[in-house]
Amino acid sequence: MIFALVALVVLALLASVHRYVWRRLVGDTTAPGSALRTAGTVAAFVLPLLSVGAMTSGRIGAPFWLQQVLAWPGFLWLATLLYLTLALLVGEFVRPVLRRVLERRAAAAADRTTAALSSEAVATTTGGTRPRTEELVPAGPAPSTTSADPVPETTPPAEPEPESSAPDPATATATADASTAGAPATPLAHPSRRLFVSRVVGGAAAAAGLATVGYGAADVLSGPTVKRVTVPLAKLPRAAHGFRIAVVSDIHIGPILGRAHTRRIVDTINSTSPDLVAVVGDLVDGSVADLGSAAEPLAGLRARHGSFFVTGNHEYFSGAEQWVNHVRELGLIPLENARVEMGGFDLAGVNDIAGETEGQGPDFGRALGDRDRSRAAVLLAHQPVVIHDAVEHGVDLQLSGHTHGGQLWPGNYLAELANPTVAGLERYGDTQLFVSRGAGAWGPPVRVGAPADITVVQLASRQA
Repeated sequence: MIFALVALVVLALLASVHRYVWRRLVGDTTAPGSALRTAGTVAAFVLPLLSVGAMTSGRIGAPFWLQQVLAWPGFLWLATLLYLTLALLVGEFVRPVLRRVLERRAAAAADRTTAALSSEAVATTTGGTRPRTEELVPAGPAPSTTSADPVPETTPPAEPEPESSAPDPATATATADASTAGAPATPLAHPSRRLFVSRVVGGAAAAAGLATVGYGAADVLSGPTVKRVTVPLAKLPRAAHGFRIAVVSDIHIGPILGRAHTRRIVDTINSTSPDLVAVVGDLVDGSVADLGSAAEPLAGLRARHGSFFVTGNHEYFSGAEQWVNHVRELGLIPLENARVEMGGFDLAGVNDIAGETEGQGPDFGRALGDRDRSRAAVLLAHQPVVIHDAVEHGVDLQLSGHTHGGQLWPGNYLAELANPTVAGLERYGDTQLFVSRGAGAWGPPVRVGAPADITVVQLASRQA
């Protein structure tokens, strides 16, 4: 019931966001019935269907080839949708500012046009046109009114009135007013000011969103970078000073990130020459049948004290027992609520809390209950939230993943709500917690603000 309610909320949110993006990128920028509007409308229906298919195909057991077909466009569209929406929301603040700027420019242009027409009319009117003559009187003596013979009054023919080359001031003023009234309110008549603003803001948002996703995809596909951090442990003997643990989490082998992705990670780890490799969960997104061959490069991991593995929540979506057996065949040592003694410290591992649904959750008593607390303890646990159990059992250092560092900014703020530490090293009482950002990506093969990494944790003895 709860799952169905959450699914409905997610679908409603997706529908609302797609409607908003369509309106701003398609409805406000294209003409009704145009080919561009038709294409945009079709995309607004097809892309969310691909995204839903990408998210659900693995869970419903769809053929792996279909999962791969849906994964690339479906998941990439989710990342693109996020950054398109963020960019368009920023554009809502830019839009009225840009309109005001254009309105002021249009008003200034109209004032200049009116002033130019008025100046031309005045200059033409005062340029030499003589005034009209109402009555012409012939030269010579005036006729005598006392003559015996009356002289009939005669009116000489009027001279033709000269044509003025310019209208009179009243006519000029009327013409100027008419021209001003008929002029467009803005020099941007086609397209209109509103259409122009919508296209500028929409185009800028599309460019920003696509560029962000492209940058984030390049980060994932180019492989993780190596980080190094030194962690002092009070109980670590001098002999173990400088012990190097290569921590890798959230590889997420799946329909998008396959064998080549695994090979890049293995090569990167081996280049650091670690003493021990710790794979702290979320290795896969799929079954051994579909992804077993993609995980095979893990057999090439090289470390003086071996490579160790603990389950993450995604293993329990993908057949945890089968994956534990498979990684053992590849040479990794699964720590299922178990502990081994290393030179100078204890290395323990607990199952992920998602295993509780299968009766295989974390068991700290089994992993740590009977150990010698005078020795330093390093715990592998996928999710940071178990840090409080680690503190209770006297763990000196917990190595975790799960958060991806947020993966897609501003997802880091959401990750902070559910995890005590999102990335990096922090102290909780006498226990230190290190959280890796992970080497892969879940869902969209995109990272923004949380680059993929493999971290070499170097243990330091305070006695040294």
